Amino acid sequence: MPDATKTSAAPESAEEAKAASAQGTKAPVKELAKPRSLLQDAIRDLVRRPLFLIPSGIILVLVAMAAFPSLFASADPQLCELGRSLQKPSADAWFGYDARGCDVYARTIYGTRTSITVGVLATVGSALIALVFGLVAGFYGKWIDAIISRGIDIVMGIPFLVGAIVILNSFRDDDGFRIGGIWGVLTALTVLGWMSMARIMRSTAMQTKQSDYVTAARSLGASTSRLMFRHVLPNALTPLIVLATISLGVIISAEATLSFLGVGIQEPTISWGVMINQSLGRIRESLHPLLFPAGFVSITVLAFIMLGDAVRDALDPKLR
Repeated sequence: MPDATKTSAAPESAEEAKAASAQGTKAPVKELAKPRSLLQDAIRDLVRRPLFLIPSGIILVLVAMAAFPSLFASADPQLCELGRSLQKPSADAWFGYDARGCDVYARTIYGTRTSITVGVLATVGSALIALVFGLVAGFYGKWIDAIISRGIDIVMGIPFLVGAIVILNSFRDDDGFRIGGIWGVLTALTVLGWMSMARIMRSTAMQTKQSDYVTAARSLGASTSRLMFRHVLPNALTPLIVLATISLGVIISAEATLSFLGVGIQEPTISWGVMINQSLGRIRESLHPLLFPAGFVSITVLAFIMLGDAVRDALDPKLR
């Protein structure tokens, strides 16, 4: 009876075995495939999902518009002629002209940079604040968690629009002139946009620190900083990433809302919210100056929400 411990692996084919026998060498051993990590599985799953590919394509186009608007629009967005006021869409101006005779298509393309920039920077700032407070509260617990949680509850009790208006009005000088511009909007959105992400980060950190591998690392003498940043943080980031992706679209919508109300970004800066605000006065006469920037806001928000849902489904093994 052959010894099972001396057999390595079956040859891949009869030809290879015959050739190996003729040469007096051993048959080649077929290598086992390395197991994929959770991230590799998630990426492999994402690239097969239309729910991920479609919004990703839309977002890539929007990012390209924001980075290189002149590639998409040759007209000057600041050039306005009253003689072209409210002209309908045509071959010369795909989205027509607004009440001041400005090219709506060019302004929509150039407004992408402002809206995307505000959304990305405000989301990153909010996510960093949420990460710090949520991780500290969830990891340490007890009175530290109580203080941070009550602070989050207090900030969440402030109505968003009221809080944003108060913050933006603080960016005025003694004569009532707006100062700060886009930075004022960024400050308002960042200060008011981190609480939900902090709560998610807190609950995930509390759940992760009770895992067996964290308990084992603690029993082996791992320091507090190592436990927090090497074991808890990497395994608690997934819900924060998903919520931040969804929140990015919400923040872009919030910027458009504030600019529409006249307390956010204002001329000469171009943004979708500014365009919507400027189109309201003549909405009964012509709808296209409102329709196109509002449509871009809706498509952008929907794309980021769909992307967040796809990332959540791919990163959460329970949903597979």
